[in-house]
Amino acid sequence: MGTTRHDLLPRGRTLALCGAVVAALALAGTAAADKEKIHLTKSGQAAARAAVLARPDLGPVSGWTGGTTKPDLSVSVPCTSYDPKQSDLVLIGAAKSVWKHAGLELDSEAQVLQSPAMVRLDWQRTVLAPQMLPCLRSALVKSLGTSGKLVSFGRTAFPSLAAYARRYRALVDVPTATGPVRVMVDIVLLGRGRTEITLSTTAPFAAESVIEPAELQLARTLAGRIRM
Repeated sequence: MGTTRHDLLPRGRTLALCGAVVAALALAGTAAADKEKIHLTKSGQAAARAAVLARPDLGPVSGWTGGTTKPDLSVSVPCTSYDPKQSDLVLIGAAKSVWKHAGLELDSEAQVLQSPAMVRLDWQRTVLAPQMLPCLRSALVKSLGTSGKLVSFGRTAFPSLAAYARRYRALVDVPTATGPVRVMVDIVLLGRGRTEITLSTTAPFAAESVIEPAELQLARTLAGRIRM
């Protein structure tokens, strides 16, 4: 994946802010307060690690920083009206990677459950639940506080790269010394077999025409690596 001269953002501050947005959005693909059981296995871990972004996926452009990091399995949904059941699910693999380059951040996370039936149940209870969008919208507004303004948030068109596939986009206006900069935060959710993948992209909205096809290519790559 290459980059263009869209490094318009004050990187540390903006990416930290959008990191909070990503965390809120990523709740769509993670467990809620009713936690799943965690029994990591060697095969599950190997499958999860294979399904997150690695440095070769990003192309020959230099300047990327980051790598694999420990996934946070303690995330809970901050809405009393939205508490999907998870305790009958078993997590056997989890992996995460984060990569940054000139105002662009790519986060990928893979979780492997014990059976395809569990992935189907998780999708129905979290992604398809009618409470999910209102909950995430309120979490987004709360995470931004006074440091940014949520312009829009919702589902956007995305091809069926896997049995389960959706994308959500948040547009956020971030104040800078020279005026507000509009940032896009995309969350792509994919699922097939026993594997769930979350790919998030944070970038200046001005770079949409470059970022969107690259994001699709990366999502297609990750979907093709699903082993279980």
